[in-house]
Amino acid sequence: MTDVQTTLTEEPTLTGPAPQEAIHHRPTWADRTRSVLKHILLIVASLVMIYPLLWMLASSLRPTELIFRTPGLWVNDLYVQNYTEGWYALSYPFGQYIINSFIVVVGAIAGNLFACTLAAYAFARLKFRLRGLWFSIMLLTIMLPFHVVIVPQYIIFNQLGFVNTFVPLILPKFLATDAFFVFLMVQFIRGIPRELDEAARIDGCGHWKIFSRVMLPLMGPAIATTAIFTFIWTWSDFFSPLIYLTEPYAYTVPVALKSFLSATEGSNWGPMFAMSVVTLIPLFLVFLFGQRFLVRGIATTGGK
Repeated sequence: MTDVQTTLTEEPTLTGPAPQEAIHHRPTWADRTRSVLKHILLIVASLVMIYPLLWMLASSLRPTELIFRTPGLWVNDLYVQNYTEGWYALSYPFGQYIINSFIVVVGAIAGNLFACTLAAYAFARLKFRLRGLWFSIMLLTIMLPFHVVIVPQYIIFNQLGFVNTFVPLILPKFLATDAFFVFLMVQFIRGIPRELDEAARIDGCGHWKIFSRVMLPLMGPAIATTAIFTFIWTWSDFFSPLIYLTEPYAYTVPVALKSFLSATEGSNWGPMFAMSVVTLIPLFLVFLFGQRFLVRGIATTGGK
C-alpha cells in the first residue's frame, strides 16, 4: 500500500521536448552588432535616395544665384519669393497647368477603370474563339515601346483636329490600351470562385449583371491599384503632353516645368524648384493615403 501511495504521489518525469523558453535562442553580441549595422546601412541608403528631394526643397528656398553656390541642405534665410514668382512666371498662373493635369488624370483614370475592367472580365470569364491568341497579343503590346506608335497616332489625331486638346491623352484610355492593367485585373478575376458566377446565373443574371453586381464589388483592391498607378504615371508623364500640346494654355505640369528652362534667356531655377515641390504634393498625398490599397492590390493579383 505504501509503495502504491509513493508511486501515485511521485511527480511524472517529462520526457517530451523541452519547453519553448528553454530552447529560445538568446541574441548574442554578434547578432546585435549585425542588426545594428544592417539598420545603419538601411538608414544611409534611405538618406542617399531622399537626398535629391531634400536638396530640391532646400533650393526652392534660396535665390537662384545662390542655388549652385551654397553646398549642403542648410538654408540661412528662407527665400519664399520663389513660390510667388514661380506661380506667375509663365504665360498663365501655375494653377492653370495644375488644373489641366487634373483634367487629364481624371479622364485617364475613368478610361482605364471603364475599359480595362470590361476587357479583363471578357478575357477571364467569357468564352470566345481565339481568346488565348488575343490575350497573348494583348500581352505583347506591353513589350512594344510607346515611341513606335507615337507617329501614326499623332497623324491620326492631327487629321481629326484633336491636337492641342486633351483628347489624345484621354481617348486611348477608353480603348483599354494599358495592357498592364488588363492583365492585373484578369489575374484578380481568375482568383474569384466561379461558383459566384453560377449562383448569379441561376438567379437569372446575365454577363452584365454578373460583372456589375458580383465582380465589381469584389475587385476593389485591383481597381484601387489601377487608379493609383494611373494617377502617378499620368501626372508625371512628360513625353505625350509634349507631343500633343503645343499651346501654353493647354500645358500640363511637366511641360510647364520645362518652360522655366531656357537656353537663351537664362534658366529660372529657383521658381522651377518651388513649383516642382508644389507638384509633388498631390503625388505624395495619393501615395500616402493609397499605400495600403496599393499593397493589397499587388498582393492579391499575383503581380508580385
